[in-house]
Amino acid sequence: MDMQGMTGMAPPPADKISPHFGHDMKKKKMMMHMTFFWGKDGSILFTGWPGTSTGMYALALALTFALAVLMEFLSRCRLVREDSSGAVVGLVRTAAHAVRVGLAYLIMLALMSFNGGVFLAAVAGHTVGFLIFGSGVFGKFGSLPSNAKGSDPISACC
Repeated sequence: MDMQGMTGMAPPPADKISPHFGHDMKKKKMMMHMTFFWGKDGSILFTGWPGTSTGMYALALALTFALAVLMEFLSRCRLVREDSSGAVVGLVRTAAHAVRVGLAYLIMLALMSFNGGVFLAAVAGHTVGFLIFGSGVFGKFGSLPSNAKGSDPISACC
């Protein structure tokens, strides 16, 4: 057995490539980047999106930034009072956790495009989100107001 057969890194023959990505691979070769690259031409989350349009690429970067800020907001936000209990409170916490995990995986999948701009947008979004919601620079977000005692256990965030 040769070294390529042992490592499993040899590319498949051109006639064995199947069109699993929605395009006929024989007509148009699709290349997935495995290292960071700079540029607007690539796929982020969906095949063919953002395409070659600069405006759609800017939208993809803005969406990645916004998702990262939203994830930081949900990570730092207290949706229910700490002394609350009950099934509704447990369901609210579980739903918030599911949304946070979903956002985290969505951001991770966007980062797997290996696009340098997407990486910088995600890091900037997490940074801005932490600055606003986690650092305490702009006050304490996620805490209940002092007059919230005796109010509904499910409260508005921040």
